[in-house]
Amino acid sequence: MSAVVTTAPEPQESESGRLRGGTVDYVLEHLRTGVMQGRYAPGQRLIEADLTRDLRVSRGPLREAFRRLSAEGLLEIVPHRGALVRRLTMREMKELFQIRVGLETLAAQFAAEAMADPRVRDRFQRKVQPIWNDAPRVAGPDYLDENHAFHDAITEASGNEQLLRLTRQLRLTVLMYQLVGTLKPENIAASLAEHRLIAQAILDRDADAAQRYVRAHLTRALQVAESMPNGAFSP
Repeated sequence: MSAVVTTAPEPQESESGRLRGGTVDYVLEHLRTGVMQGRYAPGQRLIEADLTRDLRVSRGPLREAFRRLSAEGLLEIVPHRGALVRRLTMREMKELFQIRVGLETLAAQFAAEAMADPRVRDRFQRKVQPIWNDAPRVAGPDYLDENHAFHDAITEASGNEQLLRLTRQLRLTVLMYQLVGTLKPENIAASLAEHRLIAQAILDRDADAAQRYVRAHLTRALQVAESMPNGAFSP
């Protein structure tokens, strides 16, 4: 399937004569946004010739962007086919959620125990402050950023750097990007309420409650993912 792109802004010339728009960051942002907004569908092949023409970039920055997005799990590089928007199978999605439950309940336990340190507690409170804002959320980049920052704050508070690295790898970025467009206001409201329960349990140093709330939160997230159309997953 040929990549469908919108007209990109024309790159600007810098004093050195190099194209500002022809940077890897420029291409990364365009492709990430395209996946999130549904311009690039799960399983779709991204055609180099189309993208270099429409984005007015050379193949070098484009291929580097492909490589980085592949490492993030948004794309997959298939021999003789090139870059495709990654699409998980239902089984992969469920297995990754199972691992996340184990890791994030452990992180919540460690974080709750770490609240005895005033410095850790203060840092955690500052990082999760956005969840107490009652402003309505809209499914999109800002909501995803807040969600990721909240889960990172828990694992950072745990003090276990390897746990943070693993949870980030298993964040299901590609699934979140595919899922965000289908989220309903009630899904977001439920997630926010669960985040508040988790945060308060951690601040109360109640490790058992924090683990229980994290498990319930991720179980509900799995149920939302399972309700996605079959076409969202690879056969």
